[in-house]
Amino acid sequence: MLRINNKTKLLNGVRNTYIINSLINNSRRRNFSYKSVEEEWFPPQSPSPPSSSKSVVRNVCSLVCQSYYQQHTHFKSTPTHLTLSISSDYLMPEQAITVVASLADEAGSMVALSFFYWAIGSHKFRYFMRFYVVTANSLMENSNPERAHQVTRCMVRNLSEVGRLKEAVIMVIEMRNQGLEMCTETLNCCVAVAAEMGSVELARKVFDEMCDRGAFPDSCSFKILITCYCKVGEISEVDKWLSAMLDKGFVLDNATCTTVLSAFCDKGNVNRALWFFHKMIGMGLKPNVINFTTLINGLCKKGRVKQAFELLEEMVRKGWKPNVYTHTILIDGMCKKGWTDKAFRLFLKLVRSESYKPNVHTYTAMIGGYCKEGKVNRAEMLLTRMLEQNLVPNVDTYTTLINVHCKSGNLTRAYELMDEMRREGTPPNMCTYNTIIDGLFKKGRSQEAYKRLDIALKQGLEADEVTYTILVIEKCKKSDVKHSLGLFNKMIKVGIKPDVHLYTTFISVFSRIKEMDECDRFFNDALKNGMVPTKETYTSMICGYCRDGNVNAATKMFERMNEHGCVPDSITYGALISGLCKKSKLDEARSHYDAMMDKGLSPCEVTRLTIAYEYCKMNNSVTAMQVLDRLEIKLWVHTVNTLVIKLCSEKKVDVAAFFLHKLIDKVKNVDRITLAGFVTACYDSNHYAIVSAIQERLSKGIG
Repeated sequence: MLRINNKTKLLNGVRNTYIINSLINNSRRRNFSYKSVEEEWFPPQSPSPPSSSKSVVRNVCSLVCQSYYQQHTHFKSTPTHLTLSISSDYLMPEQAITVVASLADEAGSMVALSFFYWAIGSHKFRYFMRFYVVTANSLMENSNPERAHQVTRCMVRNLSEVGRLKEAVIMVIEMRNQGLEMCTETLNCCVAVAAEMGSVELARKVFDEMCDRGAFPDSCSFKILITCYCKVGEISEVDKWLSAMLDKGFVLDNATCTTVLSAFCDKGNVNRALWFFHKMIGMGLKPNVINFTTLINGLCKKGRVKQAFELLEEMVRKGWKPNVYTHTILIDGMCKKGWTDKAFRLFLKLVRSESYKPNVHTYTAMIGGYCKEGKVNRAEMLLTRMLEQNLVPNVDTYTTLINVHCKSGNLTRAYELMDEMRREGTPPNMCTYNTIIDGLFKKGRSQEAYKRLDIALKQGLEADEVTYTILVIEKCKKSDVKHSLGLFNKMIKVGIKPDVHLYTTFISVFSRIKEMDECDRFFNDALKNGMVPTKETYTSMICGYCRDGNVNAATKMFERMNEHGCVPDSITYGALISGLCKKSKLDEARSHYDAMMDKGLSPCEVTRLTIAYEYCKMNNSVTAMQVLDRLEIKLWVHTVNTLVIKLCSEKKVDVAAFFLHKLIDKVKNVDRITLAGFVTACYDSNHYAIVSAIQERLSKGIG
């Protein structure tokens, strides 16, 4: 029978007296003289009489030793769970503390650990912090710090299950004052558990605190934090920790490397991903197919398909063969780029391959490419081919085809495909219904569209961001601003975050009716919610300000586009130029016009005509012609003809004659309609001499 030592030892060198006095008790002590914090949370049952308690402890110790020695001819390095002939209800938490301390003192660390692991299988002991602390202290007194750390790591993992991770980490740190120095493995455990709980901030604090206390991070420590930041999409933090890791000469493993590459690519930072990838290779990483495929995917998503193929060649040079997923990504990238024919050649290569055959995703990518180009027959042919190959089309396959049929107005075929989906055991999702609903609205079949929406909702599907956007746009088209705002507010109320496209829709609607206060409200609200305005958002704002006559605000908005990386197109320039012309700010209008032309943008007819006509109104026909002379010949001819007709309609025949002569100089002839309008205007205003001069040049063919 084991002897139970009743000596009481004082704990010295404790930084936080309250915590230690409350939670760490001497490993030999059985009768506690105060009520601990732990007891307040887990009140013990009525204590047994002292003699009974001693008997229970002695019996348990005896059973533990008997069970342990029956299962082990010698101590093994890893303790196992015991098979005891007692129930955990037989022991009180305080008695379990006494048992583990006594076992450590009398039978050794391995026996104590075996009891420890048996005990924490019960909820009674699993979340009892003092049990872990006493066990760890007992192991330290046995000069077994490695096993003590094992216990503290177990405490961290188990207490985190009930939301007590912070307490457990604090206790791990406090154990340092009892002589248990910090170690890297315990650091990694604490950080990993915090990361698994989704608490990035806590993981970072634990990392910093434990490093300050003497734990030395290794590559695994950095890997845990980097992976955690990747999951939450905080790329700046990923970049920072990667740099810190590289500075210490650590190299990521392939799995973590893939996670980092995916995170960079998902945020559009493909260049940074490429830099990091080649940096890792330079430091000794041997990339695999998954690493390369991840980067190829990122490049294809950015439309850099040519560079993706260059990376593919590098991959082959390093001895890796692209698999069906690599090829599928490239096919999808080429299709989105508009290189459907090239994509199909690669697709055929897969079809003829003995190693890899196209899968459902490959077919879907190819079908999507043909649908994008409007080649519906080829897309349908591939669907038939899929079925012949016993490949079951997925929701994306059907939805892609349904979408193209809805856009072309063939709703009958769209309905047939929906029925086929159900027969194949692939029920339509909300995206499928959104496509049908949008197609019905565009065909003017609003009542039927709402019926389809009702069917989707009754099937348990929930309206998503796209659904609300379709409904809002439909209401806006009918100028039903009140109901569209109601839908917008409902969308927010149910927890769906509108995207910048929806904000732009409202800005466009309010700009058309010159409600610029509402436009400003939506624009600022989008910025406040972390959205990045698009080129279309800015263009709608500029159009609205110009309609409202506030060209100064329009100009400021135009200048702000660069803040969000938005590049104005010919429509944006045209809106601002037209607004400036209406306010007779021709110098500014000309400056923007020249800037647009310098960028290779072609102004629309309204822009060309507006700025030229405004100069004509200012009796500056020469400058008007200089503006038009920057156009290519076809646009120049068309604009001059239109300008002549407009000037004639306002009886400005002398100015019209100037442009008509320039037209004859360049093309040797005049459009019949233009000439007829000019002649009529001259006769009506008694400018016969002007008509004669023009007719004489035309009759002689003088250039």
